[in-house]
Amino acid sequence: MLSAVAEGSGRISGFLAGDDCLCTMAALSEMGIAIDRPDTTDVIVHGKGLRGLAAPARPLDMGNSGTAMRLFCGLLAGQSFDTTLTGDASLSVRPMNRVIKPLSYMGARIDSNDGRPPLNIVGGLDLTGVEYNMPVASAQVKSALLLAGLYASGTTSVCEPAETRDHTERMLESMGAVLVRSQGKVAVAGGQSLTAVDINVPADLSSAVFALVAALIADECEVTVPDVGVNPTRTGVLEILREMGADIELNNERLWGAEPVADITARSSILTGIDVDPALVSLAIDEFPILFATAALARGSTRFSGIGELRVKESDRIAAMAGGLARLGVRVSETDDGATVAGGVLSGGSVESHGDHRIAMAFSIAATRATGPVEIRDTDAVNTSFPGFADCMRGIGINIKTDLDP
Repeated sequence: MLSAVAEGSGRISGFLAGDDCLCTMAALSEMGIAIDRPDTTDVIVHGKGLRGLAAPARPLDMGNSGTAMRLFCGLLAGQSFDTTLTGDASLSVRPMNRVIKPLSYMGARIDSNDGRPPLNIVGGLDLTGVEYNMPVASAQVKSALLLAGLYASGTTSVCEPAETRDHTERMLESMGAVLVRSQGKVAVAGGQSLTAVDINVPADLSSAVFALVAALIADECEVTVPDVGVNPTRTGVLEILREMGADIELNNERLWGAEPVADITARSSILTGIDVDPALVSLAIDEFPILFATAALARGSTRFSGIGELRVKESDRIAAMAGGLARLGVRVSETDDGATVAGGVLSGGSVESHGDHRIAMAFSIAATRATGPVEIRDTDAVNTSFPGFADCMRGIGINIKTDLDP
């Protein structure tokens, strides 16, 4: 997105051809951005500057990507043309008022289906910078407001109640934008232009953690995942796992542009249940499904609190993990914003993924320690974030089969 509204062409290496990324790329192409794909992991985006996007001929389909939909709200609110954003059945029931409301304070108009997609973004409106105090920590909302802030008069400031991912801030700065960052607050002045840069995307910790946990819960196992992004706003999951007793080591730490990366090694460990610090929630928000699975195999109970945000992800992730683990013989008690998982032995059985990629992958890893086979239904969504997941897991010795296998 940022490359599309920058001046010049930039190469993105380490591109993930997952459904979310492909939907984003297709939407930009619909708005006149030329994107070349010299190979499967590189793309070259030919930017047209802040005002270079053109009106699309049809609604833009975000597929299953809440990130794409919320960020596009910010990017498109300042355009001269109207746009409609749609999504699949799961995305169409996810709440969007959390981004619609603050953008409306800036002068944007986004019509919705009672706060849910499809979203109709009215173009040609003048945006004005505001100072917004987010009621719930959300990197997606923060990023949407910063994108809209590029098109607004004055300064747009976002105050967050807890630290969230700062990839957008780092990338804006790498493209020449001046941000004012202080504890819990980031501000951008409108009218700044961006200059395209080449970007090397680190391996995604949210995906790498599935292989890492598989090693932690296995016997006599060691797995290393190279070149993983270890941005400190993303590494809460590593801190939680270490508090549970995980043997996790970071080596070869370095910077790729503005992003820190490292090679991460995980070794078989005896894990113990803990009370997860709510302060780490925003730093591990995407990893709680696999943390639930890890807790189910730890000694003693693990208590999660302050994770109510998981109820409005691709599925109600608290309910999905609690229900699935219960069907595999694990005791889980839910609260509105958390759960307690009693570690023990997993039985075989059949569980629902609820069309949620992280739920499906979390149960795949948990199943490696079950006493019998585990069937996970409705797993197509895994391709949104981790195409080739099954092959990758087979590569470290996991016996996993899909409907596409002979």
